[in-house]
Amino acid sequence: MSSEKVHCLIIGSGPAGYTAAIYAARANMKPVLYQGIQPGGQLTITTEVENYPGYPEGIQGPEMMVDFEKQATRMGADIRYGLATKVDFSQQPFKVWIDDEKLMEADAVIIATGASAKWLGLPSEERLNGFGVSACAVCDGFFFRGKDVAIVGAGDTAAEEAIYLSKLTNKVSMLVRKDQMRASKVMQDRVLATPNIQVYWDTETDEILGENKVDSVRVRNVKTGATEVIPVQGFFVAIGHTPNSDIFKGWLDMDEAGYIQTIPGTSKTNIEGVFAAGDVQDKIYRQAVTAAGSGCMAALDAERYLSAKGLV
Repeated sequence: MSSEKVHCLIIGSGPAGYTAAIYAARANMKPVLYQGIQPGGQLTITTEVENYPGYPEGIQGPEMMVDFEKQATRMGADIRYGLATKVDFSQQPFKVWIDDEKLMEADAVIIATGASAKWLGLPSEERLNGFGVSACAVCDGFFFRGKDVAIVGAGDTAAEEAIYLSKLTNKVSMLVRKDQMRASKVMQDRVLATPNIQVYWDTETDEILGENKVDSVRVRNVKTGATEVIPVQGFFVAIGHTPNSDIFKGWLDMDEAGYIQTIPGTSKTNIEGVFAAGDVQDKIYRQAVTAAGSGCMAALDAERYLSAKGLV
């Protein structure tokens, strides 16, 4: 097995990873970044991005990630294809295996592996993703101004996103699988008090309908089996996210959902020299701009750490 030693290893390539690479390269840390299973992260499955500062006309998500990558490369970051498959953080230098075949040793590690939206698993959901189907109301709600939308989910996030959508859209149909929500009482009360949110209880999504874009959703009552077609132009999935943190289990402190815990106000984990940025440690905001900001923090924290150790 080949091995290589670097000062700063960045795992993941969304806004957090690329921003960390830009800052780390400019600080002469000679960072190596492995892009992971989805180079560019969640933004590569997003179509139009209108809420990232500096793009007055908006930009396509994949194009924006190409810009991030080009900038990191221009600064001197070494960007590579490959997936981190195993780690050993028991001692310095830290060990990270790439594709089970290459061993990387690093003085500092920045984890920016992101999170993956949970989906219902319908073929129509995959086919129409980006054409009316979305897993982020804050990102995409704007495109459905004055239209009718549906949202599936029953937790606090779903309730929050339903209320957010209700301010932009004509009507929100909220599809809840059981006869009650998991959301906190206060969030449920707010949903039920919002006049243009209609809650469908005991309801499952059968199929999202539309040829090239969403035009309706067929739902089924789980108790009676009766189906109904609801005309909507947007379909939002809010059943949660899964942080891509499995390989770090047993090494890093995480919450019950698997999000890596960082010391508040920093990107520092419970292991000195290992930093986390972006959606793998942020379950609250989950925006490109906050991920980029935390990538900057991680690179600055790593630079201070390496500098204090006399390594850069």
